[in-house]
Amino acid sequence: MESSAFNLCNLPPWAIASRHFNVHPKPLEIQGVRQANRLLFERLDGLDAAEERARQFHDYMDVTFQLHQWQIETSVSGRKSLKNSYLRFLKGWMFDSNSPGGAVLKGWVESRFGLSPTFHREPIDSINSEAYYQFMVDRMQGAARTSAIHGQLDLLYEFVQYELQRRFTGRTHLTLYRGVFDFTEHRIIEKQDKTNYLIRLNNLNSFTTDFERAWEFGSRVLKAEVPLAKIIYLCGILPSSLLKGEEEVLVLGGEYEVQVLTGG
Repeated sequence: MESSAFNLCNLPPWAIASRHFNVHPKPLEIQGVRQANRLLFERLDGLDAAEERARQFHDYMDVTFQLHQWQIETSVSGRKSLKNSYLRFLKGWMFDSNSPGGAVLKGWVESRFGLSPTFHREPIDSINSEAYYQFMVDRMQGAARTSAIHGQLDLLYEFVQYELQRRFTGRTHLTLYRGVFDFTEHRIIEKQDKTNYLIRLNNLNSFTTDFERAWEFGSRVLKAEVPLAKIIYLCGILPSSLLKGEEEVLVLGGEYEVQVLTGG
């Protein structure tokens, strides 16, 4: 499935999805988010401890999107919309990436980065297919009772990118692993040799920093050099009291050169 012609980024979708981007990545920025939240990033600049920065970020999200107000909201729908925050969607993804909540996250990626999903419950070959229609139904159902969830995810991405640059100064990639049983969710573009492939990943994917843990999720492990710019969420970047992610990393898709490791 081809990428969208539109996005809200500083680079076009075809560039973000390309194998060449992964080799020579450029910073990605969602239009206007840093500028609109300039005071947050100025405060973060003054904090040396990662834990303090994470707490500052969550407190800012709490106030900006009134997430704490659910307790005093009088209507049931109002309470649900405020409780369905970015944290709930991250937790939901870790439980089931093919849920309506997972569709919301994939839909956010599509709208911001222009990368269309290639799998949601089943392969998606075209925006005109029944599979894409069902994805859109899930997406609308998942977003029905939320409060500016796209705005929350925009700010989460920009914070994660800010934090990655502070934690991994001078680095452009992280080595990550993904356990799979087969290539149902991925498209093989080219088999380079017995273990190296060029594949197209879904527009949003779970990886892990822990090679051994990746084996718990499949009989094969995909090893990839992932640009920092394509990391949506990194385990440990938020306080553990808010989110425990089992070394999980959420990664933007597109074309990736991967090494396929087998148990044998």
